[in-house]
Amino acid sequence: MKSKTIVMAGIPAVNKSLFQAISFNVGDPTALIRFMKPEGEHRLLILRDIEMARARSKAAADVVACPAEYSPSSGLSGDRETATAQAVAECLAREGVQDITSDRTLPLSFADEIMKRGIGIEYDPDLGVLDRRQKGDREIEALREAQADTETAIRMACETIAISKPDKSGVLHDNEGVLTSERVREMIDLHLLRMGYETTPSIVAGGRCGGDCHERGEGPLRTGEPVIIDVFPRNKHSLYVGDCTRCVVNGDIPPVIESMHKAIVEAKAAATARTRSGVTGEQVHEATLERIHAHGFASGLPGVDDPQDRIAMTHGTGHGVGLDVHEPPLLDFGGPVLLKGDALTIEPGLYAPAIGGLRIEDMVIVTDDGVESLNSLPEGLTWC
Repeated sequence: MKSKTIVMAGIPAVNKSLFQAISFNVGDPTALIRFMKPEGEHRLLILRDIEMARARSKAAADVVACPAEYSPSSGLSGDRETATAQAVAECLAREGVQDITSDRTLPLSFADEIMKRGIGIEYDPDLGVLDRRQKGDREIEALREAQADTETAIRMACETIAISKPDKSGVLHDNEGVLTSERVREMIDLHLLRMGYETTPSIVAGGRCGGDCHERGEGPLRTGEPVIIDVFPRNKHSLYVGDCTRCVVNGDIPPVIESMHKAIVEAKAAATARTRSGVTGEQVHEATLERIHAHGFASGLPGVDDPQDRIAMTHGTGHGVGLDVHEPPLLDFGGPVLLKGDALTIEPGLYAPAIGGLRIEDMVIVTDDGVESLNSLPEGLTWC
């Protein structure tokens, strides 16, 4: 092994690449220095002094130190991030390091202090990306747990909408009154909070709101209209996320919605069947679009001359998922070669601004000969 020094830095609670590298969560500036030498790797973690004891027992590091142990002759700044950056630069200088390799998340504060000491920085675009893409057994189990819990929220929301009663105008009611996107979103949040999750506002988009694929949804829900339920919470303990989407229609399903649903079910099956290590994300997306187009629906964002009743898939087939809800790789045009251990969402959808949209989303783990699905929910539109 050729000698090499890798530096990753930031706040692990925010910088998920750094968290994944050290397996330790902390809300203060932290740096990992990896001395890669022919005799092996030595990992030095520099962080706030009051976190050292906890880090020594839990972090993936050989040595844990605080900035004061690497104070330059001019002293350390009173700013924690600057002080940590100064300590990293001093450590590198003491070790005679002439250049380091870092990833896309290196803060400019660290880069500045390192370069002030005459140390060069080489950018590695794959550092911290490939490691996060190829999930290990522990990470897969964390994703499996998060997805299973996410499914309980999806089921609760879809069943609540399905059994609600419409009034004469078609607006849905439950025991507490008018059923709105906001109320269902609150139900999802409370359900997941009790299970140990933090949530970004879920998508509960009924009727025309669902015609925009990322519209959160607002106002009363109505019978006979599709409702997109997309939930993507983070487990507070593991920090890994779930990401699942299902749709529900209260009452009779309009024929056009049935046609859209049939198309995306087939598209999802085709994309899933195409997914395996060695295949590109673009090839998976093409498998999706083949089925979408076979059913007579369009794809891509609308043009100025497109008809108002256009129904189309306006996004890629999916994306990587893990410590963040959107990670590399993309299942889209230009998507890279898939790797064993990639955690992906497969989520074809169709959207019609005049009537609404549908999307079905599952999470899968890429294997050498296909995928392992982490989902168990039905794909239908009827939940009662």
